[in-house]
Amino acid sequence: MIETRLLRQFIAVAEELNFRRAAERLHMAQPPLSQAILRLEEALGYPVFERTNRKVSLTPAGMAFLATARQVLASLEEGVAATRRVAQGIEGHLRLSFIHITPYAHVLNALRAFRAASPAVQFTLREASTQQQVEWLERGEVDIALLRAPGRSTPGLRFERLSGEDIVIALPSNHRCAGQARVDLADLAGDDFVASPRDLGQGFHDQLASLCLHAGFVPRVAQQARRLQTVLGLVAAGFGVALLPASLAACAPAGVVMLPLHSDAPAPLRQLDLYMAWDPQRTPPVRERLLAQLRHFSAY
Repeated sequence: MIETRLLRQFIAVAEELNFRRAAERLHMAQPPLSQAILRLEEALGYPVFERTNRKVSLTPAGMAFLATARQVLASLEEGVAATRRVAQGIEGHLRLSFIHITPYAHVLNALRAFRAASPAVQFTLREASTQQQVEWLERGEVDIALLRAPGRSTPGLRFERLSGEDIVIALPSNHRCAGQARVDLADLAGDDFVASPRDLGQGFHDQLASLCLHAGFVPRVAQQARRLQTVLGLVAAGFGVALLPASLAACAPAGVVMLPLHSDAPAPLRQLDLYMAWDPQRTPPVRERLLAQLRHFSAY
């Protein structure tokens, strides 16, 4: 193998065409430099310099090898620099998954600021349910997940609350309660409900069921939809009412009225939290920078 030190020594001699000046440039004695060039020629199997008492010149093979040596060192230096940038979190690849992030201004602001500060970081973005995101984290397929409380044991994963929002009721615009300022959940005991399946997010599903139980009834789920925007569409079409995060009011379609709830349930039961989650056993530096950015913007 030819060491990079030999390449640097060869380049110095090739550029100086003088062993004494090359040795001074390399801060070494001339005899060891001459010996190093001999080892290089032995490794290559051909001479790279023509030496006379009057001058040193490159052989045709030496001229060809000079271009190769420069390319190798330049590639190595760029590789080392790229490694440092990745280690510092300046470059890299982030795999981010989320439920729906459009309503969350603090998340969007954090992503915008991060991308402006680190344009070399590449992203893979995936939208999915809480349950799917937990499985991806456990398999090491995403770096950060933005989700609800999973509602099941997740050993090895770390969760950090980003924000919370009220649970509201979505009603068809012709619903008997649509003109009220707020709705007592107990008044909807006889209504059909539209909800997402429990297997998409046990924590979210069970919290809504508990909220209804606190109001004295078990919700009668008439229709299910995998996306909350679809749940809103079914409410607009008159298939039932739905308990949803307040942030979805911004994307409610025509024909839907979203109203605050009147409930004496404990505050944690009336509020939905958004979390960021990750596997602490995997520590890509670029991930730590985005986690810090999300914390910063969620503090406002």
